[in-house]
Amino acid sequence: MANRSVPALLEDIRFLGETQYAMVQAVRALVLQPPFEAPTEEVKYGGILFASQGVSFCGVFAYQGHVSVEFGQGARINDPFGLLEGAGKGRRHLKLRSVDDLTHKRLAQYLLLALEAARQNT
Repeated sequence: MANRSVPALLEDIRFLGETQYAMVQAVRALVLQPPFEAPTEEVKYGGILFASQGVSFCGVFAYQGHVSVEFGQGARINDPFGLLEGAGKGRRHLKLRSVDDLTHKRLAQYLLLALEAARQNT
C-alpha cells in the first residue's frame, strides 16, 4: 500500500466536515511550531502522527462526530486537569468536538506533557 500524503488525508477529512477539518488543522498548527523542535508529521493508521526531534508523541484522527488526539504514552502523563480519556495500559486521548475544545481541554499543555512522557520512554 502506498504511503498517503498529509494533503491527501486532509482532503478526505474535509469530506467528513468543515469542523473536523478545522480542528485537525488547528492541532497541526499547535504541533508544527515552537516549542516543538524539528516537528514532523506522517500519515499512519488513518491519521496524522507527530514527532519532535524523532520522538513520536501524538496523533490526530478525524471521525464523524469528533477529532481524537491520541497520546501513545498517555498513561505516563500526570493528568493535572483530569481531562484525559482512556484506561488502557499505555494510550490516552482527548476528544475534540469543536475548535474551542482545543482551548477548553488545554491541548497545548497536554501536547507538551505528551512529548515529555514520550521522551522519558526512549
